Amino acid sequence: MRTITAAALLCLVIALALPLLLYSAPGQDGGPSEASSTAPAPGGSDSELSFTVLSGGEVLTVTMADWLPGVVAGEMPASFEPEALKAQAVAARTYIMYSMGREKPAHPEAGVCDDPACCKAHASDETLRQNWGGDYDANLAKIQEAVGSTDGEYLSYGGEVIQAVFHSSSAGKTESSGAIWQDQPYLVSVDSPETAEDVPDYVTSVTVTEADFKAAVHSLHPEAVLEGDAAFWLGAAVRDESGRVESVDIGGVLVPGTELRTMFSLRSTAFALDYTDPDFLFTVTGYGHGVGMSQYGANVMAESGSDYREILSHYYPGTQLETAGW
Repeated sequence: MRTITAAALLCLVIALALPLLLYSAPGQDGGPSEASSTAPAPGGSDSELSFTVLSGGEVLTVTMADWLPGVVAGEMPASFEPEALKAQAVAARTYIMYSMGREKPAHPEAGVCDDPACCKAHASDETLRQNWGGDYDANLAKIQEAVGSTDGEYLSYGGEVIQAVFHSSSAGKTESSGAIWQDQPYLVSVDSPETAEDVPDYVTSVTVTEADFKAAVHSLHPEAVLEGDAAFWLGAAVRDESGRVESVDIGGVLVPGTELRTMFSLRSTAFALDYTDPDFLFTVTGYGHGVGMSQYGANVMAESGSDYREILSHYYPGTQLETAGW
């Protein structure tokens, strides 16, 4: 169980004075842009596509073949099933291709970056050697096999490269993109099979003192009536089709679930909120924005016999798996 301290809460409140970064851009639990990326002609390979990357303050020119293994390794455990790793390779490749077709205000000089708060994580060879130790060779070979066996493959919808967002784990169902950003026909709520038996820290809790809860809510909603017995501050929660919290009535104000997630550093918006005198208790299921492919869900599907094509078709319904030509 995690407790929000006053100092930590102050930092969160300051952050909340800025736009909700967790929900503003791809990789920051971000969503589809108005821009689109036209699908390339068929027939190419990863070694033939080069692009620019902002990494460590430098702009590098890399090929997809060189860069993608580090992205897959940075985003998904090498211990996952081979078919899940292949699905991750295709999703990450697609995401990079999509990002290359959009303007990035944070780094206009480069198509993508290695900051997971902006684009997607990328693990360097040095980092992988440190993290994997004696398993380095075996793990790297597994990642490279996932990338190589899906060489050039990406997902499209209506002739355009999709924004193949993904997240760590869901709470029974994924989230529709329209609940957070804008509707996309391939980012709709679907069942996701992972449970507490499959996911470490699948259910987590956050405890907030009455004073800190009041201060945080009033920082954004000073009109909320938070006086008297705190047991009566909470009203009904509204949930969407995936079971995640759309909003909670707090002191007569409907506070968005995404706002509460940011405010109290919750792992997802699939939470229950209760008052347990003298504190407020969030019980949270899953991790991430919930849109697109669940990585742990993909692994469970792979363990059950699904191949990467079936995994991708499930989490990105209506999309086409194609091979690029550069």
